Amino acid sequence: MKPKILDCHSIVQIKKRCTFAIISHPDSGKTTITEKFLLLGKVIHEAGTIKSRKSKKYAKSDWMRIEQKRGISVTTSVMKFSYLKRYINLLDTPGHEDFSEDTYRVLTAVDSCLIIIDASKSVEKRTKKLMKVARLKKIPVITFINKLDRNSYDSLKILDDIEKKLKILCVPITWPIGSGKFFKGVFNVYDNTVSLYKKNLKNFKENISIYDYSYLKKIFSKYEFKKLREDWELITSCYQNFNKKNFNKGIETPVFFGSALANFGIDHVLNKLVKWAPCPTFKYSSKRKIFSIEKNFSGFVFKIQANMNPKHHDRIAFIRIVSGKYKEGMKLYHVQNKSIYVVKNAINFLAGERFIIKEAYPGDIIGIYSKGNIKIGDTFTEGENINFYEIPKFPPELFKCIYLKDSLQQKKLLSGLKQLSEEGAVHIFKPFVNNYIILGVIGSLQFDVILERLKIEYNVLANYRSTNISFIRWITCNDLKLLEEFKLKNYSSLAYDSNNEIVYYSNSLFNLNIIISKYKEICFLKTK
Repeated sequence: MKPKILDCHSIVQIKKRCTFAIISHPDSGKTTITEKFLLLGKVIHEAGTIKSRKSKKYAKSDWMRIEQKRGISVTTSVMKFSYLKRYINLLDTPGHEDFSEDTYRVLTAVDSCLIIIDASKSVEKRTKKLMKVARLKKIPVITFINKLDRNSYDSLKILDDIEKKLKILCVPITWPIGSGKFFKGVFNVYDNTVSLYKKNLKNFKENISIYDYSYLKKIFSKYEFKKLREDWELITSCYQNFNKKNFNKGIETPVFFGSALANFGIDHVLNKLVKWAPCPTFKYSSKRKIFSIEKNFSGFVFKIQANMNPKHHDRIAFIRIVSGKYKEGMKLYHVQNKSIYVVKNAINFLAGERFIIKEAYPGDIIGIYSKGNIKIGDTFTEGENINFYEIPKFPPELFKCIYLKDSLQQKKLLSGLKQLSEEGAVHIFKPFVNNYIILGVIGSLQFDVILERLKIEYNVLANYRSTNISFIRWITCNDLKLLEEFKLKNYSSLAYDSNNEIVYYSNSLFNLNIIISKYKEICFLKTK
């Protein structure tokens, strides 16, 4: 039986949606670019100060107190705004690899992404990892080469690096005229125009024709003018024209140059992004493709955020709508819990701010309140029993014991850790043999963030002790008798996770492999 299709008005609304993530190596200018996009979308009137925190102006997307304190992004921010008749859902992801779980999950919820590369560093390690994930999911990628107002690599070398290291064809859309203190602007390959960098020029015109030689010769020196002509001829003859089909397949990436901090070249990117980025089409489920134009609602939870309102210690589940239309007060089927969820106060986001909405369409990110019964990866439908399996899970790699400075705060500590663990960034384990609480994460910086968030958001003071745990495996077994025998013999190496599931922990891979080979009927899982 074919699914019913949405009405024409709703289909038009879907075609207006553009849902993309901004990804990059740390300190490439990701959050700065997010700010400039919000300025262009007239959502804010003044950008936050990214580098200097003394001014007490913070990036709009860095809404958490710990982000403002440290000057880094530790969680994905979701922002919705309109630009050139399209509704944009922008997700600003953390750059640091210790928070990569959040970024990888976000890539399952978007239809395209903007990757930022620092012109002074070219392609970096983290960029390669992120690009690999984007290519596996065949997500269309737009590239912005940032910080051209600083000393940078040769532009041709950067494109060569992108093609060799990221395995994607480059199609320059704009091209820089100089760099560092000699940066004069860019020329637009497809419009045959030159945009001048205002900081260096007292008298300038917008969008000068590349053929307006008399004016260009007034602006540039003989060498600069000659170099401009040579670069223009080289780029237009050596690089292929932009092909939207290849872009949508993830085969090629349009490339732009500029400076986010100076707000130069950002409009070029956003103008083309809203023109070329695909609207929502479909997502794979456990049974079939779910198309965006289907009438029945479906969506999946890709992120949970605790304490968006610290006073109430609330938890918000972020849902990417895949199909159908959200309406205020509608009843949704929570597939994993097999229960009906009445959604009365779904919200839209502008980083830490939120707004109650009455309707939303595929591609939109909505938030619903959770009482701890919603988990990352959960599916909501109007009755169909499906799952969206794209949400990645990661095993913890680093472990520490957490302890209180004031033992009377035990209840607050457990409550805070449980809420933070629902975000998916930290795992909590309670050994069978003692009252220790063991935390497992994938990056060491997460340990520091947890302590600071416990202090800031829950008023709990804690610290860490080292532990000899190196590996943890979730165990399952259909033979209950064998499972009980295993538990008795390995009691001192077992713990419960936050969902009361049993895990086995070991101090070495050698010992772990001995146990796995000894109990072949038991499954030892890296993730649960």
